[in-house]
Amino acid sequence: MTPAFRLLLFGVLLQLPLLVAPAWGHSTADQVLGQIGVDEHPGASVPLQTGFRDPQGRPVRLADNFAGVPVVLSLNYYACPTLCPLVFRNLAATLAGLGDLKLGRDFRIVTLSINPQESAALAHDKATKTYAMLNEVREPARFWPFLMGNQREIEAVADSVGVRYLRQEGGDYAHPNVLVVLTPEGKVSRYLYGLEVRPRDLQLALVEAADGRIGSSQAANRLLLYCFHYDPVGKKYVLFASRLMSWVMLSVLALTGLLIALLWKQERGPRAPGPSKPTT
Repeated sequence: MTPAFRLLLFGVLLQLPLLVAPAWGHSTADQVLGQIGVDEHPGASVPLQTGFRDPQGRPVRLADNFAGVPVVLSLNYYACPTLCPLVFRNLAATLAGLGDLKLGRDFRIVTLSINPQESAALAHDKATKTYAMLNEVREPARFWPFLMGNQREIEAVADSVGVRYLRQEGGDYAHPNVLVVLTPEGKVSRYLYGLEVRPRDLQLALVEAADGRIGSSQAANRLLLYCFHYDPVGKKYVLFASRLMSWVMLSVLALTGLLIALLWKQERGPRAPGPSKPTT
């Protein structure tokens, strides 16, 4: 082996860790991303008889939160330093833009920690801070509980809605930011993604899950569902332009017909009597 070849081989061996390390890191990242996400299960039933506990340690069944109205399910964890508190804050802000839909009367929210070792103190802290943002809701703990449970029950709920998450080495969890809207019977109706959900999307998802039977006007709900539809690609509700134009055209035709009928009636009405002929 010549000195020049030895020098070349030595240089390659020095660079080998730098070449391999990025590949290792990329593989690990791919593995993490491959294990978290959402496999949508529309129409699937959540296990309503699973038992959990609230921050005070009281036992709670998932079924206790279903009272004939839709339920918004969020899977988070209370030790999360940044993203989960942001989700709670944004969701509280979204509730203020739901029009006449009110938490408690028209729907409920259930937040379930995906960490089976969750701290009750942290759960209480997150709940208290979130309730402080719900100024117009009386007894918010009744309608938006922050629950904890053991691994089997947590996984049963997560699996039923298709949410995949991963506990990392440092104890944090990688999980998707998604709200699962459930029907009053506990079936999956819609998934809403992102750190912040638009009020219109949540409003439409709730109305859809309740089949229009919430809020102050079922007729207005039917009109909303007629004019908007869920875009499975963009993962949000969009205006159904063709239906809206059809409704506008029908309205214009109806008004035109009414105007013609009024003019025709006015034209056919009794005429004023003419001058009388003189008598002889």
